[in-house]
Amino acid sequence: MEVRPLALEGVLEILPPKFGDDRGFFSETYNAERFDAAGITLQFVQDNHSFSAAKGVLRGLHYQLPPRAQDKLVRVVKGSILDVVVDIRKSSPTFGKWVSLEVSAAKWNQILVPKGFAHGFVTLEENTEVIYKVTDYYSPQHDRGIRFDDPSIGIDWPLEASTLQLSDKDRKAPLLDGSDIFP
Repeated sequence: MEVRPLALEGVLEILPPKFGDDRGFFSETYNAERFDAAGITLQFVQDNHSFSAAKGVLRGLHYQLPPRAQDKLVRVVKGSILDVVVDIRKSSPTFGKWVSLEVSAAKWNQILVPKGFAHGFVTLEENTEVIYKVTDYYSPQHDRGIRFDDPSIGIDWPLEASTLQLSDKDRKAPLLDGSDIFP
C-alpha cells in the first residue's frame, strides 16, 4: 500500500496493491494492520455506496459536527470523480483552503478525508459508483453542508455550474461564513 500526502495536512491519497492476471484482479482495499503501520489508526463503522447515472452529479460539500464527526475513506469502483476536500477548522492555518484529487476505478486510488474537513465530489463519467467508509454513524442532527460554489473557497470544478446536478439540500447549503464549523 502506498500513501501519499496531499496539500492539506491529514488528507491522503492511498493506493492499495492490485494483483491481476488473465482472470481479472485481486486487491485488499482496506487492511487494518497495514493502515495502522502507515499511521492511519481509524476504526470504520459504516460503509456507504452511491451511484450516479449521469456525468456532472455533484454531491457535497458535506460533514458532520462533533461529537459525531466522521473520517472518510473514499474509493470509486466504477467510473471516476473529482473529489474535493475543504479545511473547515477555524483555528487551522489552511482554513477555507481546498484540495482535489481524481479518484477512479482505473487509477484504483482512494482518498482519506479526516474529521474537520468538508467533502464533496462531482462525477466525471456516467454510471459512477463510489464506496466510502466512515468512522461514525450518520447523525441527522450533526449533518451539515457548505455551498459547492462558495466564492470565498473558490473551488475550480471541472464542469460548468449550470450543467451540474445537485440535490435541493446541496443547492441551498449555506456559505462557509454562515455555517456551523469546527473550532
